[in-house]
Amino acid sequence: MLCIIIYTFEKITCPRCFSTDIYRFGKNNFGIQKYQCKHCKRQFTLEKPISKNKGYPKCPICHKATYIWHKYDTYLHFKCGNRKCNYSFKLPIEFDPKLLKSFNFKTKMSFKRFRHPANIILLVLTLYYDGNSSTRAIKRILKAIFNLTVSHVTIWNWTKSFVGWFNYISNKIIPFLNFNSDEWHADETYVKVKGIDYYLWILLDSETRFIISFVLSLSRSSTPAYQLFKNATFLTRASPAMIITDNWDSYNQATALNYPNSVHHKYSAFSDDLNNNFIESFNKTFKAWYKTKKGFKNFESAVALITTFIYYYNFLHEHSSLNNLTPAMVAGANYSVKDIKNWMLF
Repeated sequence: MLCIIIYTFEKITCPRCFSTDIYRFGKNNFGIQKYQCKHCKRQFTLEKPISKNKGYPKCPICHKATYIWHKYDTYLHFKCGNRKCNYSFKLPIEFDPKLLKSFNFKTKMSFKRFRHPANIILLVLTLYYDGNSSTRAIKRILKAIFNLTVSHVTIWNWTKSFVGWFNYISNKIIPFLNFNSDEWHADETYVKVKGIDYYLWILLDSETRFIISFVLSLSRSSTPAYQLFKNATFLTRASPAMIITDNWDSYNQATALNYPNSVHHKYSAFSDDLNNNFIESFNKTFKAWYKTKKGFKNFESAVALITTFIYYYNFLHEHSSLNNLTPAMVAGANYSVKDIKNWMLF
């Protein structure tokens, strides 16, 4: 049996000229179907329009209704509906915790089940993260000094074997350190991951030179900037007197939401009294290490290697500007020189 379904439609008429010669004309901002008359060109919808300003704040200039111009992860950008005023302003919103990325690194806590002795592995880690040597260069050094043949792939695996343990030590010690200093500095730099440009966001304490937080992101939007400061609030309850950044707008809402009591200073030139020379010095050290890597193979590997490098910089690297102390020691951490030589592994 053939079943025929017949659809019947009510004719749509133009509210201006009452013509039935109507065609669809896309949808409005609320997803409601729009129509346009072929005769008088009137555009209209059949449904009752939704109030565009329900619950939205009034314009602070002309006190008329506003609408959402742009919606971001950390704030809403409103714009005045009065075309003569055309004023826009931003209001923060509650951040979704799901946007904070976390990594569960596979890690080793000791030198058990390694084929080579601990002193060789520690030497490899020091050459890789402090000597700025590549895996193949380290392979040649081990062969020349110890007559020891180790594959560069094995060396590569060693450089990432303890990243979870190093991250655990950092997260355990940082909450007890003192970062209530006058200035924190935030900045971003380029790195390549699988041939694609990524942004490495860094937050540094000026008095201790300690890297409090870092974020690796594909964009330069307000979301990774918020993550940078939100990670710092999770790790430490300290609040600086001032946060110094460049003029990039992504820092505005991030600092206002996470550190409302801190002054946000945006410098215009490196010759200013308040600038980012401290963090630029770190970027120079980081780039000297990064250039020997010729980029990272994937995102997870990049995060793992950068995590270990920052761990070395914070807890093991003795800074001449800090009287040959590590940033963690200046911030109040208590551990010995032997712990430094052993990378706090045993």
